[in-house]
Amino acid sequence: MNIQVKLQAIIEEMEIQIEESRTFLSIKTGEIIVVTSDDLRAAEDEEPFDHLPDWEQEERKIANDVVENFENYKELPTKYELKEYEMLEEFCLTVSDQRIQDILLSVIKGKGAFRRFKDKIIDFEIEDKWYSYRDERFKQIAIEWCLDNNINFSE
Repeated sequence: MNIQVKLQAIIEEMEIQIEESRTFLSIKTGEIIVVTSDDLRAAEDEEPFDHLPDWEQEERKIANDVVENFENYKELPTKYELKEYEMLEEFCLTVSDQRIQDILLSVIKGKGAFRRFKDKIIDFEIEDKWYSYRDERFKQIAIEWCLDNNINFSE
């Protein structure tokens, strides 16, 4: 593969993933594309799309290309593969103040964990530390993904 991808572009796409869509890197062009699950299903079922508005036809053509030429695409890590909850937990364990660490570990249990966690890191004025930690983790995941998929990247 001769393409070179900006690592930051991969990271940004990993951060903004949307339910019911999948994100791919074209190994031919280096372009990152997002395809809805509906468009992929329609492409797999070979549903006609000439009756759709132009913008939808374009999206369907991309989905068709992904389905027909799947070997030319690499799917970026999904939000489930990113394991953000584990990131929260691991970050909590890096907090040196034992009291704050205990509180953070307790607020990330159960439903609403992310919201409670964000509230607490603001209260404890460590949100910059969290975002630096998270950014570094995303960067490492993106680098590993590139290496695993033989993708050349620049920082």
